[in-house]
Amino acid sequence: MHPYPPSPPVAVSDPSAELWQSAARVLDTNWSGDHMVPSRRLYPHQWSWDTAFIAVGLAFVNPARAWRDLRSLFEAQWPDGRVPHIVFDPATAEDDYFPGPGFWNVPAYAGRRARGSTGIVQPPLHALAAWEVYRHAAAHGADGVSEARTALAWLYPRLVAQQEYLTDRRDAGGSGLASIVHPWESGLDNSPAWDEALGNVPADLALLERFPRRDLAVAHAAHRPTDLDYARYIGLVRNYRDGGYSDTDLTQRHPFAVECPAFNSILGTAELALAQIAGVLGLTGDARRHRDRAREITAAIARRLWDPVTRTFRARDARTGRLSPARCVSGLLPLMLPDLPADRVTAIMEEARSERFGLPAPSADRTAATFDTRRYWRGPVWINVNWLLRRGMLVHGLRGEAEELRRAMLRLVHEHGHYEYFHPETGEGLGAPTFSWTAALCLDLLADRSAPAYSKAA
Repeated sequence: MHPYPPSPPVAVSDPSAELWQSAARVLDTNWSGDHMVPSRRLYPHQWSWDTAFIAVGLAFVNPARAWRDLRSLFEAQWPDGRVPHIVFDPATAEDDYFPGPGFWNVPAYAGRRARGSTGIVQPPLHALAAWEVYRHAAAHGADGVSEARTALAWLYPRLVAQQEYLTDRRDAGGSGLASIVHPWESGLDNSPAWDEALGNVPADLALLERFPRRDLAVAHAAHRPTDLDYARYIGLVRNYRDGGYSDTDLTQRHPFAVECPAFNSILGTAELALAQIAGVLGLTGDARRHRDRAREITAAIARRLWDPVTRTFRARDARTGRLSPARCVSGLLPLMLPDLPADRVTAIMEEARSERFGLPAPSADRTAATFDTRRYWRGPVWINVNWLLRRGMLVHGLRGEAEELRRAMLRLVHEHGHYEYFHPETGEGLGAPTFSWTAALCLDLLADRSAPAYSKAA
């Protein structure tokens, strides 16, 4: 029995009700007992930032599962505070996904079985997710709040440990920002933002003969990262794994260490969510520290990742100090930070409105030679990053723009389905079908009480 009944948003039109019901079915289909899978066909385990996005929407139809999904992920947290980007389902065979648990070869830790997770991370969106699930519970009365406070109290020290790991051990450039050690850590796997840094990573195609790709058995090769990229990905895993997953002297001994504007914007946003959570838990001193830390991260992003010539945010290679030449959707996400200088807010919105992007935003610059309408993060539209971009618009009071983007996202999914991502010109659904975060975020967008009901023709 749930503490409050799952229900669709008030005063919805027929298209909204249809979309709500289909999204709820996707989440029911992809539930695996104590966690959600992104999509059963291509992603049979639990992914880290997927869990966060999913919790936000799952709270509207099954709040108990939203809390359980977050808890399941953090039960796999490492002693150093890192939250692995995949928690492996022991019921899934090694051959059903590559690279699987045997390849990562993570030792047993904190009472967890060996080979239970990967050794890399993903964007720390989980504090924001926990806060959003709590807010939803608070809107439904005392019973929901009591359960939610208990869940927050369990999660809070683990969320803090996650932040401390990233701001301390991952500050490879000494700039006050976290570095990613693998493109997969960004969540934007094959983004052009990594091309220049990846060019310094050896690509041994013979690795793919020893370790055949399994994604191509269930997905079209033209939609996925290239073999050259994949060979580099596998080489980076081996290098980090063989170094014991250590973060010491990363810029000297590991061939990839990059400061991503999206990853670090989420890091700063997480501190603000932790300030809210600390307030609920009566930890006023902690709340002040989290707000101060968010301001410090924002200042570091503005100082370190801003390109004054092009007036855009870009990824920086912590090993070489060079800014990526690519304009990508990751450069729009500092909009999430409330203390971002006003001129940077204006510049982001100009970029989002320009011919290079447009709304909903594609994953990369439409005018660039590297733009690819079907290949994963090199052009397609993703609902999750547009959802984050919309949050940034609301943070800065851009309600008209936020509503335009909300309607565009809902229209895209209603017309084409709950796909992993979408063709930036035709809207065709691409990647995995019945994709959990697409469904979950549609529920959140439909339930936005500050917006008028969605209509397919709007």
